[in-house]
Amino acid sequence: MLIGELADTAGLPSQTVRFYERRGLLPEPVRGANGYRIYGDSTLTRLNFVRTAQAAGLTLAEIGSVIDLRDHGNVPCTHVASLIDSKLADVRARISDLTILETELKALIERSLRLDPADCTDADICHILSAPE
Repeated sequence: MLIGELADTAGLPSQTVRFYERRGLLPEPVRGANGYRIYGDSTLTRLNFVRTAQAAGLTLAEIGSVIDLRDHGNVPCTHVASLIDSKLADVRARISDLTILETELKALIERSLRLDPADCTDADICHILSAPE
């Protein structure tokens, strides 16, 4: 199939397919006599893998490391499990940080409801965000 057909089947723009090729995530396509890229079903499979891996939070570099393992004849499952464990730890840390931020924002909203805008001075800039006394 040609790049447009591959892109349409994968639900991606042709430019994304070319970008993934440049990043080494897709194998170099065969070229027809006219110079057009010709792709097989294995490229579509790889594109679907890249999209699934991205949805799981993996970066293109991480996805490339998985593909490299597979391309060199190694089963990447242990590596993938490690990457996913790391992503989960990152998500949990971000959730914790966001929970703390949520608490701080709620406190600021409560503070804003108690303060009178008429009491705000030029020195405060905005007394909602000034250090509490």
